[in-house]
Amino acid sequence: MVYPKDFSDLIESFKLLPGVGDKSAERFVYCVDEMSDEEVENFSENLKKFKKNIRRCEICGHYSSNDICDVCADKTRDLSTICVVEDSKSVFKFETSGNYKGLYHVLGGLISPIDDINPDDLNINNLISKRLNDNVKEIIIALTPSIEGETTSLYLQKLLENKNVKVSRLSYGLPIGSDIEYLDPITLIKAIDDRKFIS
Repeated sequence: MVYPKDFSDLIESFKLLPGVGDKSAERFVYCVDEMSDEEVENFSENLKKFKKNIRRCEICGHYSSNDICDVCADKTRDLSTICVVEDSKSVFKFETSGNYKGLYHVLGGLISPIDDINPDDLNINNLISKRLNDNVKEIIIALTPSIEGETTSLYLQKLLENKNVKVSRLSYGLPIGSDIEYLDPITLIKAIDDRKFIS
């Protein structure tokens, strides 16, 4: 089918999103057509504001509208515990569970030689060189239980073994191959409560 150029251009834009193919993108375009001019304008403005205003926290690497994210700026957080996660999606998931009250450190990915992602490509040096201080008593490694997650966990464990800090991991009750972002809150709470110390 031959679409008008602006129609097909918008389809191609929606296809940039993960998991969106031709049919889904086409449905999205039809939805946009049914929106009011004001709704389209708001949608467009929200995209622009997100790209302009959302940045990475200077301390932990989580999403923020400011230089320091809300978690790092919160004086009531437990400063003795840092939970190391792959990405901001995991932070949002932990925060939704409401059970964890410590700090976070976002790596921005996992070590994956096959994808040419090495330790230097991740936010690891900042954790070791800037985050560890006398206040920090425990590092919780909360990475997806995959080959990449295990590789990254072992690498972090090696870096932290002589740093005078307890290192724990989420309980192995998490299903292998599952993503933290898709876990229900009860499973996540249980996993963090049952974490095992590894050094």
